[in-house]
Amino acid sequence: MSTYALKAARFVLPGSLAFGGYLEINEGTFGAWTPERPDGLDVVDLGDAWVAPGYVDTHVHGFAGHDVMDCDPDGVNEASLALARRGTTSWVPTTLTQPAGEIEAACASVWEADQRRDDDFLGARIEGIFLEGPFFTEKHMGAQNPANMLDPSVELFDRWQEAAHGLICKSSLAPERAGSAVYCAALRDRGVVTALGHSAATCAEGRAAVAAGATVFVHTYNAMEGLHHREGGLVGCAMSTTGTYSELICDGHHVLPEAIRALVSAKGWEHVAVISDCLRCGGMPDGDYYLGDLPIRLKGETARLIAEDGTVGNLAGAATTVASGVKNLVDWGVATAEQAIRMGTEVAAASCGIDDICGSMLLGRAADFNVLNPDLTVAATYVSGLLVI
Repeated sequence: MSTYALKAARFVLPGSLAFGGYLEINEGTFGAWTPERPDGLDVVDLGDAWVAPGYVDTHVHGFAGHDVMDCDPDGVNEASLALARRGTTSWVPTTLTQPAGEIEAACASVWEADQRRDDDFLGARIEGIFLEGPFFTEKHMGAQNPANMLDPSVELFDRWQEAAHGLICKSSLAPERAGSAVYCAALRDRGVVTALGHSAATCAEGRAAVAAGATVFVHTYNAMEGLHHREGGLVGCAMSTTGTYSELICDGHHVLPEAIRALVSAKGWEHVAVISDCLRCGGMPDGDYYLGDLPIRLKGETARLIAEDGTVGNLAGAATTVASGVKNLVDWGVATAEQAIRMGTEVAAASCGIDDICGSMLLGRAADFNVLNPDLTVAATYVSGLLVI
């Protein structure tokens, strides 16, 4: 069925929430929404379901046993297929603080993965690359290897971007490092988003980076100086700067619901992007895995670093999806269903500068969408109007 219409209880359309009606799907692209049944089209009746844009994950390292730093194009595509089965139709494969040559190889492999796809590929679309590091500081290194950290380098970025064939859309740094303002300004001029995180920066240092062009805060609260009444830290900078976006892991482990509520209240839901920060262990059974060259242990929905003595310590990342985070926001009473869905779709896309290609069910755009049950669990996912199985 290449051309058909969807009937559902709610449609999350650009600019508004439509109750009832029909959304046309024309040869794999979105048609118009109409209140009346369109003539001459087969109708898929979805009952009391929501129809919403496919989720956009702008900070995700891997899934289903595969990691971007494996530098394996086939692995990237396998992760894409698995992500799509869980409601993510667009993703920004994310690198780690590894040696420069490995980051370059990872960028090249993501581009190669995209080149290997054909029109029948029903996995999450690769919408860019996010360089998480290596321009961080050790105090808030999290699960990033401090041996590979260095000052921001535009020359290195250009080298990686060449390997990526222009796919890099976001790069991160700790704003207290030497050369940060120059780096932020240079990437701004290149049309690439700069994000702030894994940092001991003061609020003033964060503001200086924003003034130079930075617009995103990496997994806000995590791996940055917290808000204190005599020093705002990077959290205070995130809360108080206008026109910037905060990434947020909404698994209930990295950030507690009350802290999430405070950030959303301060910044507005329109500037908070739900991310997964998912690792290769996402969608996998409990056990031991690797994040780059660091050993981690998955138990439930959280992955933690394994120390040299075998003990399990700090959080290393998540093992959930954007779909799960969106549902949590509603279950916790932090956002309405419409707001939460938009935080995982159009807001996420806007934060990464890719909202011109994904995140909204715009007329003529590829028909990538989710059918959501009333409790916001994913009932079905479509890529180019075709059911993902």
